[in-house]
Amino acid sequence: MRSVRLAHPADFDGWRDAARALDAAEVPPEEVVWRVGDEAADLFAGEAPPGARPQGGERRVPRRFVELARLLVCHRDEERFARAYGLLRRLRDEPHLLAVASDPDVARAAQMEREVRRAMHKMKAFVRFRQVTPMPGDEAETFVAWFEPEHHIVDEVAPFFARRFASMRWSILTPLRSAHWDGRTLSIAGGAGRDDAPADDRLEEVWRTYFSAIFNPARLKVRAMRSEMPRKYWHNLPEARAIGPLIRSASDRTQRMIPDPSTRNEPEREPRNEETAMEERASLEGLQECRRCPLYRDATQAVGGEGPGQARIMMVGEQPGDQEDLAGRPFVGPAGRLLDRALIDAGVARESVYVTNAVKHFKFFVRGKRRIHQKPDHSEIEQCRWWLDIERELIRPELIVALGASAAFSLMRRTVTIKSVRGHIMDGPDGASLLVTVHPSYLLRLPDEAAKASEYRRFVDDLRLAA
Repeated sequence: MRSVRLAHPADFDGWRDAARALDAAEVPPEEVVWRVGDEAADLFAGEAPPGARPQGGERRVPRRFVELARLLVCHRDEERFARAYGLLRRLRDEPHLLAVASDPDVARAAQMEREVRRAMHKMKAFVRFRQVTPMPGDEAETFVAWFEPEHHIVDEVAPFFARRFASMRWSILTPLRSAHWDGRTLSIAGGAGRDDAPADDRLEEVWRTYFSAIFNPARLKVRAMRSEMPRKYWHNLPEARAIGPLIRSASDRTQRMIPDPSTRNEPEREPRNEETAMEERASLEGLQECRRCPLYRDATQAVGGEGPGQARIMMVGEQPGDQEDLAGRPFVGPAGRLLDRALIDAGVARESVYVTNAVKHFKFFVRGKRRIHQKPDHSEIEQCRWWLDIERELIRPELIVALGASAAFSLMRRTVTIKSVRGHIMDGPDGASLLVTVHPSYLLRLPDEAAKASEYRRFVDDLRLAA
């Protein structure tokens, strides 16, 4: 037997070095014992060979395996290191093994990868920093967060927070590993206790008031909410105290928002084939695990569409912005508020429209403390069209409104200028009609107030045409 001792529970670098040496020595998986830190040693186990590269060059493995193994070692499964090494050994004789989804080892690894990615998404979404009192003589503000991840993901997720909050000094404490950023250097240390993190700060009451104000019962899906944000994370969130009462009052508030049935004059649409619709909804559930383009690496989460399942009008924007990326909902930032106002002026109920984006992850660069929007390139739009196609099949809109050139490119599959196609109802994909107009963010960028007012009127006219 060979014994391998790794530095910490998610020590991918240590596993990789040991796995290279073991593989070069052709050591079978069943003869390797993987241990972490100070776990008790096996008196009958010999030391594994040092992590040197094999003579004659390193054996090449698919890039997909390296990505998979990096996440496998983050799983809480006690056999994670052995499973990853077992796959590595099998790839020697079965180079296309990872493409065999029915293989039990591959299927289990894929499931573990999904669970780790999901946990990483939850950490990005549900970590809440609280300001702590600085030490005497220390003027710098420091923020601390407490989080209890389901898997060993701190080492993988910490660089995201270092990029996202580059100008802020912070620590993320968890029971097993903790991350610390001093504004220049990211360090990972041992675990901490819940009492090491602050329970409250001066901004939390402001946040709870804001959260209660934006809470919209008409858009609430309690089951989905609890699936996306399980109760175990609620105690870490400033808004947690408001969630329960808001959910309990949602039914009454929703009833007050439902219009009188006698005012509905439009005929009901033909019911959807439920089996097909369920398949499409199931496909969309994998959006958070999307790795079709590199944008997922820096974004907080993927942002899907929102609106009625049989909306007659679908509006497609470019991509989520900073606020959408954090909230996980489309068109909730400044451009979304402008769109809401324009829809009202055009006589269109926002609740009747399905809104989404051509690209589902936020593309940006950092300038100081701000994340600045970057236009997605054609390859990123092409990769993300797969998700937009699923949404179109699920909603089956009669009319699609392309908001901006990126949305028009995704829907028309060619580059067009807004000026050349604006204001005309055209034939769109899959029998739907298509209308192209500007993105509301274009109106926000206009420096001249007169031009801004004129373009806003044109934008409202386009929406009236859509209605």
